[in-house]
Amino acid sequence: MIGTISAVTLATRDMGRAVAFYESLGFVVAKGGRAASFTTFHVGGVSLNLIAESAGPVRWWGRVIFHVADVDALYRAACALGLEPEFAPRDGAWGERHFHLRDPDGHELSFARPLDPAAD
Repeated sequence: MIGTISAVTLATRDMGRAVAFYESLGFVVAKGGRAASFTTFHVGGVSLNLIAESAGPVRWWGRVIFHVADVDALYRAACALGLEPEFAPRDGAWGERHFHLRDPDGHELSFARPLDPAAD
């Protein structure tokens, strides 16, 4: 039986640029950093890892969904940083308010909050 996700690892062409992007959104480096070949951020009980890739294209593979306290506030903060979310926050039929943003390597990130606070 699978209990939880331990980590998600994303490839990046430019570790410095990728780490700066995630730090601008409030992620805190746990290991590695802008000059490392592997970096870990702790997100709740899960790790988000970045691994430096030097050859071949980094292609879209799916999306990582992060639950946040205030979707609209994070959207405004991302826009204030000059980032370009794919759409403004909206309510999904599945019960979450969300928006999508791509990191510098094209990975899709979804920032969401359940519409029913009891579901969080």
